[in-house]
Amino acid sequence: MRRLSPREAKRLLQRMGMSMRTIEASEVIIKARDMEIVIENPEVTVLEVQGQKVFQITGEKIAERSIVKKVQIPEEDVILVAQQANVSLEEARAALEQTGGDLAQAILLLTQK
Repeated sequence: MRRLSPREAKRLLQRMGMSMRTIEASEVIIKARDMEIVIENPEVTVLEVQGQKVFQITGEKIAERSIVKKVQIPEEDVILVAQQANVSLEEARAALEQTGGDLAQAILLLTQK
């Protein structure tokens, strides 16, 4: 089978009710729950079929980055842990961050030192 030229492929897609276009982008970031995938210098093609868009992304460099979510710790929790474990506010805050905001685990962690 012979290879289609880009012009012929575009005409064929249009006859089938599809459209294809290219988007110029410098970087594409895909964000998942616990990581990011970064594609540098991507080639992004959008294929539209019956109102649905399909994105095809290819690129030179792909990097994965882990996402570390910082837990919001209320000041009242820091004070409570500091009082219960008899430590400074800084130590209490560090223990709460380490335990993901769990008060009981933070107190146990500090009292077992």
